[in-house]
Amino acid sequence: MNTITAARSSRRSLVLTDEGARHPFRASLPPHVRASQPAAPLRAAWNLTREDIRGFASAYFASLAAVLVFII
Repeated sequence: MNTITAARSSRRSLVLTDEGARHPFRASLPPHVRASQPAAPLRAAWNLTREDIRGFASAYFASLAAVLVFII
């Protein structure tokens, strides 16, 4: 049993830790993964096109027609 505990205590992690990462998982990541990326410009959330409106209208009228068929 002593050889197992001796072998277990001599293991070293493959990735050196960074104490500035402030979290155990982030500290175990290599530096190139943690490097901050330049912020990409965000797209507008509501950028509606004519195709979006046409798709919504066709789905709306198709579902309305299907409901009317099942009712009648």
